[in-house]
Amino acid sequence: MTPSTVPRCAQLAAAPHWGTVDFLSDLHLHADERTTFAAWQRYLAQTPADAVFMLGDVFESWVGDDTLDEPGSFEAQCCAVLHAAAQQRALFFLPGNRDFLVGTTFLRRSGVTGLADPTVLDFAHQRWLLSHGDALCLDDAPYQRFRAVARSAAWQQQFLAQPLAVRRAQVRDIRTQRQARQHSGEAYADVDTAAACAWLRSAPAQPHTLIHGHTHRPNKHLLADGLTRYALSDWDAAAQPPRADILRLTAAGLQRLTPDGW
Repeated sequence: MTPSTVPRCAQLAAAPHWGTVDFLSDLHLHADERTTFAAWQRYLAQTPADAVFMLGDVFESWVGDDTLDEPGSFEAQCCAVLHAAAQQRALFFLPGNRDFLVGTTFLRRSGVTGLADPTVLDFAHQRWLLSHGDALCLDDAPYQRFRAVARSAAWQQQFLAQPLAVRRAQVRDIRTQRQARQHSGEAYADVDTAAACAWLRSAPAQPHTLIHGHTHRPNKHLLADGLTRYALSDWDAAAQPPRADILRLTAAGLQRLTPDGW
């Protein structure tokens, strides 16, 4: 991908009654880390938001919707948490690089609405460009090559056709390799500024602000020509101090909140 290559954007109009919208990403939920799972469950139960947008990597991995039919599976537990929360507010999911195989069965059972990446949200008379952000990290050339292959229908059909146990084992191996790279001090690539500006300038209704995850570098970046991008926090409720920030959007603007301020 080059900075001039801009994907087609979906569009979503906020419901008239929405007064508060929350954005979060990169929770990396998995069965071996229950502290973050419990924080997420608590957040969904108590947030005052009318709509919650989960912008990818909600799950550390997703190997197929058939995991929901495993008795007592962690995936089924997550689905139940979302189904309960969906009775109280609108929930949206945009796929990340870890959970892009989330399918229609999960969305239907959880009551969550799936979103394309990127999507323009029209809220409070302004437009907001939403993305996971991985497609904008152009300096990570090996990942971009993998992404182009893994997002193809052929690759996904071949992967999902394997027995569930085989898929789980493959993902465990990938996770072990990833953790080894992280422990070696290898840095994550950041969003390419030119690409982010190109997406904003080309999106429908010309939003001025990009909201994304993936980089684990929560910050506000002022770009050229009045454009802005906000990077979301990753979540690790077991860390000291805990990481579980959200961005809350109201008619007054965006505010970053820690767990104490949810």
